[in-house]
Amino acid sequence: MTRAERLSRLRDIARQRILVIDGAMGTMIQRHNLQEADYRGTRFADWAHDVKGNNDLLSVTQPKIIYDIHAQYLDAGADIIETNTFNSTSISLADYGMEKLAYELNFEGAKLARQAADLAEAADPTQPRYVAGALGPTNRTASISPVVTDPGFRNVDFDELRLAYKEQTAGLIDGGADVLMVETIFDTLNAKAALFAIEEVLEEKDLDLPVLISGTITDRSGRTLSGQTTEAFWNSLRHVKPFSIGLNCALGADLMRPYIQELSRIAEVFVSAYPNAGLPNEFGQYDEKPEHMAADLQGWARDGLVNIVGGCCGSTPDHIRAIAQSVKGLPPREPASPERSMRLSGLEPFTMPAF
Repeated sequence: MTRAERLSRLRDIARQRILVIDGAMGTMIQRHNLQEADYRGTRFADWAHDVKGNNDLLSVTQPKIIYDIHAQYLDAGADIIETNTFNSTSISLADYGMEKLAYELNFEGAKLARQAADLAEAADPTQPRYVAGALGPTNRTASISPVVTDPGFRNVDFDELRLAYKEQTAGLIDGGADVLMVETIFDTLNAKAALFAIEEVLEEKDLDLPVLISGTITDRSGRTLSGQTTEAFWNSLRHVKPFSIGLNCALGADLMRPYIQELSRIAEVFVSAYPNAGLPNEFGQYDEKPEHMAADLQGWARDGLVNIVGGCCGSTPDHIRAIAQSVKGLPPREPASPERSMRLSGLEPFTMPAF
């Protein structure tokens, strides 16, 4: 089956049923209690910087661990697995002095996920499996100054982000990603740089891959870190015509629901949601049980709010298995059909009614 045929099949499946995406990679990695030497492996034994915490590096130094995590989520019922590349831009990797490894980590991360997905699909050809190339927000923001006393200062600009995302996108596609996911967006300007870079790479490679967009509402204010409401966030990015728009991270399912309802009301495309397993406790752990999280997402599905569901921080294969079972057989949300209007956004949305 060609790449174009596989992607056409994905669109057909999304119209027929709710898709399931995997859970947290970091949560699963933490279970291995890896130390500095484990992260380094033999190749980076003499690296000048500490590398513990660089989870994306494990695609190279501990590939079996990453492959096995993918396999566990696939076994739990995930239709889509994300690559272990959340921080694999030259910008984020600079913390470890590993900027030059950006393309390699994306290529190897996508390759591992591809191998796991292909094996799972071969075992059950009735359930196609897809690899989402994960593009995280980086550790910098183009919209907000990191210096309180200098609000005009920026430690990154649009073109720096664009070039970093271009390198990441190329590695993900070359490694075998089916779709590209710009996720955990806290700054829409960062996301615009990623989406612009994706368009450049797709044009250069003469490809048309689905793009999934997922923002994060950082607290009960109902806004992203850069200040946008949910509707303003969608207005800022709807011109890209993504495969889906959604939210992930920061909130548990109970607190995320109002913002998913809002996206469901206004978005002409599929809606995704993969919340945290509740909010972290005083020890930074996530306590929400699989059955509780699954019940919440089942409620969303019954109310026609979602097309893609899964889990973020704290979620495990047990959570994904419960979620997959809870939405099985429930119809997917029908994309909205809003009236044609001019829709603008700053921090708030603005809609000019048609005359």
